[in-house]
Amino acid sequence: MEPRDVISAIAAPTGDIGAAAYFRPDTLARGKELGLDGFRFYFLGRGGVLGDVEPEVVVSAFGYFEPGLVAKMWNSGKERIAPRAAAREYLACNADLGRAKFADLDGLEAYNEAAAAVVAATDLAGLALFAGVAGEPVPDDAPAAAIHHAVLLRELRGSAHLLAVRASGLPAALAHAIKRPDDLAAFGYSEPPEITDGHRAAIARAEELTDELLVPSFSVLDDGAAQALVAGTEAMHAAITS
Repeated sequence: MEPRDVISAIAAPTGDIGAAAYFRPDTLARGKELGLDGFRFYFLGRGGVLGDVEPEVVVSAFGYFEPGLVAKMWNSGKERIAPRAAAREYLACNADLGRAKFADLDGLEAYNEAAAAVVAATDLAGLALFAGVAGEPVPDDAPAAAIHHAVLLRELRGSAHLLAVRASGLPAALAHAIKRPDDLAAFGYSEPPEITDGHRAAIARAEELTDELLVPSFSVLDDGAAQALVAGTEAMHAAITS
């Protein structure tokens, strides 16, 4: 398989797998034990790998949220728990989901080996959120490691896409409005922006550039590893969505 074929094949399902634990009931329950509602646990849990930073840093890494919403969630959340601690709790919730859903799946060892090779081959420059997760330990057991790697690959594409959006001349908020017009309020925006054909052409360029940025990372995979990455992704996605 060519790198672009692998990138295309895993993009959407990896997005689903990597986000599956975000608002799962067990995750929400753990957040409540820590004094965080679901949205604050999301911000502190996902962004906490960046450390105890100012909200502007989280805005930069997340990209698509309205800055005032980020500041409110981040600052009020870190009054209750340190960001790095929240991140590790969030990743633990993710690992628990992997153990619950993937224990009987075949091929996870090969998936983990391939995903780890992609991660190791990635230049971290400009990929803050991916780099933060990459700095956290990978669980020892295959099911938890597999969903951890899915989170890593999700953040890899997300971080690269944010770079591509800016390189294509689009503000991140406008790119978000094009791709997720029904989610504006959830991301903190009150009014939809005006979107032109030029903006839509720019987001198409950004998608192409995202894949281009990822090619070096996936080029380290031989055909067997590429197939293992795709097969593992498909198996996990089926288990998550069943």
